[in-house]
Amino acid sequence: MPKINCSKTYKVPKRPYESERLDQELKLAGEYGLRNKREIWRVGYSLSNIRRAARQLLTLDEKDPRRLFEGNALIRRLIRTGVLDESKARLDYVLGLKIEDFLERRLQTQVFKLGLAKSIHHARVLIRQRHIRVGKQTVNIPSFIVRLDSQKHIDFSLTSPYGGGRVGRVKRKRQRAADKVRFLREKAARDRFNIGSIWVCRV
Repeated sequence: MPKINCSKTYKVPKRPYESERLDQELKLAGEYGLRNKREIWRVGYSLSNIRRAARQLLTLDEKDPRRLFEGNALIRRLIRTGVLDESKARLDYVLGLKIEDFLERRLQTQVFKLGLAKSIHHARVLIRQRHIRVGKQTVNIPSFIVRLDSQKHIDFSLTSPYGGGRVGRVKRKRQRAADKVRFLREKAARDRFNIGSIWVCRV
């Protein structure tokens, strides 16, 4: 039987009705097209874990092997995901990271900024309906964190109508209806012509 992961992925705020925080969360949810507040709390929880690790490493001596090894690994990971700039490759700058830095690296945000979607909400719909791929892999998770080396490989899926694949269900239905109307009009025109020719022959 597979092992079940019961670890926490987000943390609920201690004060549920804090007007300043509620306004900030509402602004973030609208700006980045988030479905609910839980998506913000999940990013905040992962950010707090990263900052806690950085604070613990900063308490150690600069030459400490643990600080050198774990600190460099943490900084490398943040640079690879595009959250931290290469010019700020120090643990001090890790403490200055914000939730917006992580939300910017979401696939939903990147699809909108690349111009593949009309709005941030349209980007979420495209991803959920499997129109977007990263490299050769179709991704249908809006919160997928895009690495810097994968950013240039974001495009429409090969099976998507936007990427030259089969046309969509609604478009096929409308095309069939248009073909049927055209067929009936041509048939009616042929019938009128036949009736007219018969009438001329009788006369």
